[in-house]
Amino acid sequence: MFTGIIETLGQVITAAHQGDNLELTLQSTLAPELKVDQSVSHNGVCLTVTEITPTSFKTVAVKETLQKTNLGLLKPGQLVNLERAMVFNHRIDGHIVQGHVDCTGSCLSVTEQNGSWLYRFGYPSHFAGLIVEKGSICLNGISLTLFDITEGEFSVAIIPYTYEHTNMQHLAVSDIVNLEFDILGKYVARQMEVRK
Repeated sequence: MFTGIIETLGQVITAAHQGDNLELTLQSTLAPELKVDQSVSHNGVCLTVTEITPTSFKTVAVKETLQKTNLGLLKPGQLVNLERAMVFNHRIDGHIVQGHVDCTGSCLSVTEQNGSWLYRFGYPSHFAGLIVEKGSICLNGISLTLFDITEGEFSVAIIPYTYEHTNMQHLAVSDIVNLEFDILGKYVARQMEVRK
């Protein structure tokens, strides 16, 4: 599990297809602190570390992951938001994130607002029941607060710290992002469905 508070950025060195899988090699300051078989969130996607060097690490995304996320679009040089799994004796500064992406969304607009940035995203409307005004969403691994929600769109505001320390600064209109909806909302929706 994760919190959606990004630790650092990693830069894609290679993105090599191996059958239906994608092996990613990322350069990161986290590399010396990682171990093989450890879970790391990559743009909000939980992947297992498979190999480590002093400055980089490798991981593999399988077909199912590539179909539901934006990882298959990664190219060498791109930046990826990274977060190691949470430690349960620390504060949870974001919200509980599993690293299991529900779907992708697309960036509809980016507006600078004199010191912050307003982003508008589109998402598949059949997920509308899983988001609420001022609720949480995990977007490319970042825990954010939603507002101005419609059936197929929502907005988030990005403060300068988040803008400077995540890949939000490189996000442009029409870019695809990973979305994970709040696990509490998913459990409530499932209970309602079972009770029908």
